[in-house]
Amino acid sequence: MRRVSSPKNLQQDDAGGPAVPYLPLSSDDGTAQDASIGSLVKDAAQHVSTLVRAEVELIKTEAVGEAKKDFKGSLFFVVAGVIALYSSFFFFFFLGELLAEWLPRWASFGIVFLVMLLVAGIAGYIGLRKWKRVRKPQRSIDSLKSTADTLRHRRTHDADSATGSTTAH
Repeated sequence: MRRVSSPKNLQQDDAGGPAVPYLPLSSDDGTAQDASIGSLVKDAAQHVSTLVRAEVELIKTEAVGEAKKDFKGSLFFVVAGVIALYSSFFFFFFLGELLAEWLPRWASFGIVFLVMLLVAGIAGYIGLRKWKRVRKPQRSIDSLKSTADTLRHRRTHDADSATGSTTAH
């Protein structure tokens, strides 16, 4: 089986996600009509296996793309944090000495310490909100739902054909 890509899967999604190739489940040469039951079952098992592998590949591709974006963003946060950490020492020491002009030295440095804890808490809260905005792999979820619906419909249709039922779905 040669590797082919669907026009839908070749396009990048709105968020700039990568295109994902897929394997076709059947050829269009019409040879399935002459096949025996055994070869049809074998082909069906092969197609389900291919479909599952393609779904897993789509999920992996989407997850890796999101993880790379998260890593790049996190790297800049780490660099900024390290620089701020080293430079903030001097600012907070200055602030403690400045407050020592009006308060006892121990109280001024205690106030500076509480201010530092407050800033750390605010930064942690903002970071948590940013992490919650990481989006779920929507293309993979939609594809899995579509596959499940198709398989459910096909199984119902095949069962109706085998029993001779003429109800439409």
